[in-house]
Amino acid sequence: MMNRTGVYVHIPFCRKKCLYCDFPSQAGRDGHFEAYKDAVVYEIDHSAELPVSEIDTVFFGGGTPTVMPPIFLAEILEHIFQYAVAPGAEITVEANPGSVDRESLRVLRKAGFNRLSLGAQAWQDHLLRRMGRIHSADDIARAYEAAAAADFDNINLDLMFSLPGQSMEEWIETLRMAASLNPAHISAYSLTVEEGTVFGRLFGEGGLQRPDEDEDRLMYYAASDILGAYGLYHYEISNYALKGRECRHNIKYWKRAPYIGFGTDSHSFYDNTRWRNIHSLEKYLCIAEGSDIREEINRVTKKEAMEETMFLGLRLNEGVSEEGFRRAHGVGLFEIYGGVIQKMRNSGLMEQAEGRVFLTAKGRDVSNYVFIEFLI
Repeated sequence: MMNRTGVYVHIPFCRKKCLYCDFPSQAGRDGHFEAYKDAVVYEIDHSAELPVSEIDTVFFGGGTPTVMPPIFLAEILEHIFQYAVAPGAEITVEANPGSVDRESLRVLRKAGFNRLSLGAQAWQDHLLRRMGRIHSADDIARAYEAAAAADFDNINLDLMFSLPGQSMEEWIETLRMAASLNPAHISAYSLTVEEGTVFGRLFGEGGLQRPDEDEDRLMYYAASDILGAYGLYHYEISNYALKGRECRHNIKYWKRAPYIGFGTDSHSFYDNTRWRNIHSLEKYLCIAEGSDIREEINRVTKKEAMEETMFLGLRLNEGVSEEGFRRAHGVGLFEIYGGVIQKMRNSGLMEQAEGRVFLTAKGRDVSNYVFIEFLI
């Protein structure tokens, strides 16, 4: 029986680097688009894993994939389609609202992409400018309308809160404006200030004022309340969806299902082994010359696999199944983690019901603390 495998394609290009972004992406490399497309196609065509897999999710992420000509993205997808693709497979492409129009989206939809993830982030132009985004609030609505006209009916909007200078009123407006478009899915993330970014430097210099921790939590609760009122249920710490429109590709990550990454900096998990592709664009473009592009190849131990099952699976509101844990690891969940689970239950951070353990609302607030407990 074939593995049910996801495919991730990393497009490391963007029009302009956002001030908070620490993702592996580069601006101003337009002249490399075709060579990069050819290298990704070569890697896909020479994959050792895909011929023995059935692909049920595909995700083009970045960077901003849609800064590349849509025909290049379509060609890459065509080479993925040479392998066994499951009927109804979820095929996502990320986009910036300022990088798409009706024609480019029509090309992508015709090529087989059936899910669009738009990086909206905020509905206030002054916040978008402060973040270094290339789009305006009006661009979000235009891009959404263009996507609907191109027959995309599974659309996600990415939103961010705890932004510098963002008020609670502005966050509530962003949530309501996003939900009023009737998307199938919304991701709502609290800004993380990362080292090596412009925001990281400003924060270190004391020049970045953000909502405090209490307001951050109030913003988080507002997302769940407001999006829930629009029929988007809270299924993962930062994700909300209509029933049946959860991001199937991301669920693979949280449930330790196999996925193969292509392109620079892409990650893979297959046959209980993890690896990452090289960062260097120049070296990656030489892939046809026999370059070794896989790095950090690690066989996951049984202990690591059980730990991953807990700290990844507990991100989902459904939590971790006792039966699923035993099936995956050949041992009972409570035999390994009974003491930790009881400690978390006593603290009001976890609960147990219907054969599952899961985080409470209080536990989601301090989820990183809970996850660390399962690494000891």
